[in-house]
Amino acid sequence: MLSNIDLLMDSPFTNAQLLLDGLLIGALFALSAYGLALVWGVMNVKNLAQGDFVIMGGYIAVVFAQNGIHPIIALPIAAIVMFGFGWLLYITIIKRVIERDLFTSLLATFGIAIVLAQGMNLIFGPDVRVAESGFETLVLFDGNVTVSEAKLAAFLLAALLATGLITFMKKSRMGQAIRATAQDARAAKVMGIDTEKVYAFTFSLNAAICGAAGVLIAMVWVIQPFFGITHSIRSFVIVTAAGFGNLPGVIMAGLGLGAMEQFSGFVLGAEFQQATVVGVLIGVLIWRQVQQSKHRQVVE
Repeated sequence: MLSNIDLLMDSPFTNAQLLLDGLLIGALFALSAYGLALVWGVMNVKNLAQGDFVIMGGYIAVVFAQNGIHPIIALPIAAIVMFGFGWLLYITIIKRVIERDLFTSLLATFGIAIVLAQGMNLIFGPDVRVAESGFETLVLFDGNVTVSEAKLAAFLLAALLATGLITFMKKSRMGQAIRATAQDARAAKVMGIDTEKVYAFTFSLNAAICGAAGVLIAMVWVIQPFFGITHSIRSFVIVTAAGFGNLPGVIMAGLGLGAMEQFSGFVLGAEFQQATVVGVLIGVLIWRQVQQSKHRQVVE
């Protein structure tokens, strides 16, 4: 570990490589985390199946790639398929737990996550997969820094999707209804907003966002049926750090987490990357609790 730290101190190109990879990957983390922020903020549902939605989108890209179709073509298809899947889940399960306590929603979405992971394992097997995109690698600074074209394309597409989501939430009637429901569901209902429809659309939109993010992740990373939990934890860390309805904060937290994973994996070893994410989650929760305690003391 000390030798790796010394290498970081002595090699600015190594730092640049890790930072660049972290930012490119972090943008994809931020995309799926924004979907979780929507569901959590609007419906108060903590979706433990978030990462499994991402993996499902990834497998759609893998199927396309295996059949000779570029995985980018799978992006709108995955979004549409996952939107419909999210709507089906909502009307069958999620709508029954919205008004229940926290434990009930956690248990329901955890059960969904287990079923989805096992289903993907039965269909695709336990081996890791990647959606072959045919992109090459750019070489910079005399070969000291490399940039995967797949990561760069995924980053640009994630930015385009984020811009579309911002525009949708600000300009469309449904986006305005979602924001109104998130602020006060009872008042929104009194004002004539069909909150039931808003809930269904929000959960489905989250699934569509995850499906699109999954396609991009499958292009730049490996996927496996049981990798969903890692993406769920990342999304929870980002949303907990950024807060609800704070897209700039979600983006910054996603980029920061991506960079932190890359540096921790280099210094501590790849096996400690996920431990770093869990450690960050625990740290954020402790910090939030301390801040709340200070706020209560000031109020009192």
